[in-house]
Amino acid sequence: MSKEIVQSLIDIFPQIIPEIILGVMACIVFLGGTFKRSRCLWGWVSLLAIVGAGIALMCTKTPTFSKSSQALTAVYAPAVWVDSLAFFVKGIALVGGAILLLFTWHDMDEDQAGEHHGCLLLITAGVCFAGCANELVTLFIALELISIPTYVLLYLSKKDLAGQEAAVKYFLLSVFSSAFLLFGFSYLYGIAGTTNVHGIVSAIGGLEEKDLLPGMAMIAAVMVIAGLGFKITAVPFHFYAPDVYQGTSTGSAALLAFVPKVAGFVALIRVLGLIPMQGNKAIDREQVAMLLWILAAVTMTLGNVLALLQKNLKRMLAYSSVAHAGYMLIALSLAPHREDAGAGVDSILFYLVSYGAMTIGAFGVIALLSSKERSVENLDDLSGLSSSHPRLAFLMSLFMLRLICMPATAGFMGKFLIFYDAFSSTVKPDLYRILALIGAINAAIAAYYYLRVITMMYLRSPLPEALPKTPSFSPRLVSVWICALATLILGLYPKPLVERTRDAVKSDVKITAENQN
Repeated sequence: MSKEIVQSLIDIFPQIIPEIILGVMACIVFLGGTFKRSRCLWGWVSLLAIVGAGIALMCTKTPTFSKSSQALTAVYAPAVWVDSLAFFVKGIALVGGAILLLFTWHDMDEDQAGEHHGCLLLITAGVCFAGCANELVTLFIALELISIPTYVLLYLSKKDLAGQEAAVKYFLLSVFSSAFLLFGFSYLYGIAGTTNVHGIVSAIGGLEEKDLLPGMAMIAAVMVIAGLGFKITAVPFHFYAPDVYQGTSTGSAALLAFVPKVAGFVALIRVLGLIPMQGNKAIDREQVAMLLWILAAVTMTLGNVLALLQKNLKRMLAYSSVAHAGYMLIALSLAPHREDAGAGVDSILFYLVSYGAMTIGAFGVIALLSSKERSVENLDDLSGLSSSHPRLAFLMSLFMLRLICMPATAGFMGKFLIFYDAFSSTVKPDLYRILALIGAINAAIAAYYYLRVITMMYLRSPLPEALPKTPSFSPRLVSVWICALATLILGLYPKPLVERTRDAVKSDVKITAENQN
């Protein structure tokens, strides 16, 4: 089998050129930043690196392997497996990385711009690797490649007492969650005898309950969900979010709201979403589905209820982020009951894209309104914004309406796909219709605090202390308009993205079916 492994390496190497470009350019930016301290120079170099990685991604195609069976090839493939899902995740990572780079262009001083932009490139590369990881070891390294530069960014972006507290809190809790994740991975390795993700699928699919210690597979599943629950801010692993979002800079809060969620859900899809639970007695699919059902219900309910009590904008958006994780968990809880592995994953991918556009855009408006002399922190700071900053008030209203799931916005289509999957479930339909109803009630609760923001901007008088004027053009303003256009386009014409997300899971569905057979 050594020749097949070598051939797989040769076939896959061209597919990781985007990550190679990002990693090499990050090293250049780190090193160059020590000699030439220039925010503009290293910002343009980093942006060109992301564009170059994007061009490399578009010029590549899914490799054709010598094996006739995709499942067998995946089992014996090396550390990465490049399929349609990996291509889609890489696309999200590169677009999101470019937008976040524009967003945080002026966040750092000239002296620290190189370190900041280099960390952003490494984080983008980490998300790309998480999408194509075919080994538990590779997946863990990819997640750490996201986490470690994030610690640095949190420290660099804001060095006051609150910023340092946010960085330390995120660091300690992230390390704690990594211990849970490694514990779950060790059990998966002990059960299957391999760290290859598709190999684990194949091994567990052929096991019976008598072949395992009681509950060993379920312990593995619970630990993996717990470890990744920190990344996606699922209850009860969410409690760091409001304090960290409030304490750090607005740009870092936007990054935390989007990037870890993408990596966390992709990791869950890879490790749990592909396990062939149909006909498998080693893992009780109903228990896994019920665990995810409970997490979805509790996460979206607690997130929305606590968001109602917030007056601080960052804390409100932090709890909103928790609630959105609950909506996506609805779709993930359906996967174990579907005959085609991976079903429901497409709606998660669509929701991640639409959620990313909204949340980065909302944080962008807050950042545009803030200055060193006066920062926008509370709801009252937005009073009368429609009079003083009509364009920004319009953009903020658009993002809030997207969260309410108003028609013609991406949020409406995202929630529609998830709720439709829940209502169309043929296994335990009553249970999942109840979950969809809980989701609908939560959407109505969320509408109150989102509309409260719009009310402040349009129905309140401006505060005596006027907000600073925003520049007519800046990289941050460009990033906000990109998010606004994405929100409108995905709402008015979602078909291309819906089809792309469905194509993204087809290859893994085929591999899972082959493993089951």
